Amino acid sequence: MRQIFASFIASSLLALPLAAQEIVTTPIEEIPLDELIGQLTTTPAEEEEEFLTTSTEAVMQEVATAPGGELRVLDKLTGQVSDLSLEKGETATLGFLSVKLNECRYPIENPSGDAFTQIIVRDTDGTLFSGWMLASAPALNAMDHPRYDVWALRCMTS
Repeated sequence: MRQIFASFIASSLLALPLAAQEIVTTPIEEIPLDELIGQLTTTPAEEEEEFLTTSTEAVMQEVATAPGGELRVLDKLTGQVSDLSLEKGETATLGFLSVKLNECRYPIENPSGDAFTQIIVRDTDGTLFSGWMLASAPALNAMDHPRYDVWALRCMTS
């Protein structure tokens, strides 16, 4: 039964006419340079300018510096989660790990919405992480450590 069905399908597909397409090729030497350049530009200049303006406005936010911030530390071996409230320049130690908060910034328009923290994380072997972490995107600049995860939660505004 399957062989009969398969041969029926194959014969009906072969019986269908293929759509004829005309392919026109022009040597590149014969195409005017202005036309080639026009084909390379995919976005009109006005759309590109509008995109740059809106992107810059989205990135340019007024931020304020907070006196401190909150970080969360996860010990992957024990499953213990610790929240650290640190003042600017303060260091906290958890086991072999030390976390220093250098700065915490937040958007003025939305103080509880996001935090940008500059931290240094060290253990007995040296510095594990030094840089900025964003509370809204912890994976953007994450600390890579087999035992610990550290991420920013919020800035303390008062």
